[in-house]
Amino acid sequence: MSIQADFHAAAGDFSIHAAFEVPTGSCTAVVGPNGAGKTTLAHALAGLIPIEQGSIVLAGQVVDDPAKKICVPPDRRPIALHSQHNLLFPHLSVVENVAFGPRCSGLGTRSARRRAEEWLHRVGLAELAELRPAQLSGGQAQRVALARAAACEPAVLLLDESLASLDAETRTAVRHLLAEIAATRVLITHDPVEARVLADQLLVVEDGEVAQSGTPEEVTADPRTPWTAGLLDMNLLTGRAAGTRVALDCGLSLTSATAMTGPALVTFSPAAITLSATQPHTSARNTWEAEVARIQPEGDRVRVLLGEPAPCHVWVTPQAVGELGLGAGSRCWAALKATELTVREA
Repeated sequence: MSIQADFHAAAGDFSIHAAFEVPTGSCTAVVGPNGAGKTTLAHALAGLIPIEQGSIVLAGQVVDDPAKKICVPPDRRPIALHSQHNLLFPHLSVVENVAFGPRCSGLGTRSARRRAEEWLHRVGLAELAELRPAQLSGGQAQRVALARAAACEPAVLLLDESLASLDAETRTAVRHLLAEIAATRVLITHDPVEARVLADQLLVVEDGEVAQSGTPEEVTADPRTPWTAGLLDMNLLTGRAAGTRVALDCGLSLTSATAMTGPALVTFSPAAITLSATQPHTSARNTWEAEVARIQPEGDRVRVLLGEPAPCHVWVTPQAVGELGLGAGSRCWAALKATELTVREA
């Protein structure tokens, strides 16, 4: 394992407990809502904040273990951090910025510059080598900072929202580049596409805890929290099952095609729900009247967020919004077939 971590850390009033492992050469995407603790986790790995309990092992080196009074400084860890705040040295040229890390690692001036030029070519900015950071666009500065981190050839590369300020075309190119980097990568992102395309493992962080981990396929097949379900564009409700009936915590009762007993998680696709203006007479075994909480146009479709009695979201066409008279505060009927529900133990 390139990373073995089990620690408690705090930043101000916020604390996090994280226990996870990352295989060598793999990419782990750390996802979660704002304020969940993702950046705090990355800063603990990098040594920018001390841990209070537990240990962190990077590439076989114990870098943190308070019980043994071990706390390796950030510059002596086999790790590089690239964040959305580029922090390029304004008085150095682009190529000098990228060469800075390798030089600090002990590489000679010529060798460091040669490696910097290679990385600038890989990120598509070789022609800007002699410019100063003030002459770059935000996206160009982001790529220079990424080249600087990668040029250090760390065992572990931490990427905190590294693609955030890139345009769509450049972001796709950089994704391909990140997939080719030999270092073990830990990618903090809000982009579900990045998480699915790049990650071998997902680490879902919520409220300072690792709420779920696994391969993208495992997490997709069994989201354990509403936020995770939302990331995967799924609805998730909780309740208690008795046979094929699930009494939801929100008060609604649904019928599924799978019998089980006990606390349950119910997931279903937003495309599985059919909306109508009047009570439907269909083969769907689950129907209920709902209030529309919000309407969100997104491209060529519209997300309809339903409120009471079962908070969930539904995809419809703009034409359907007009035909059904949907708007915040309006009411409609929802229909959901029992076969469209997935029920698992909570």
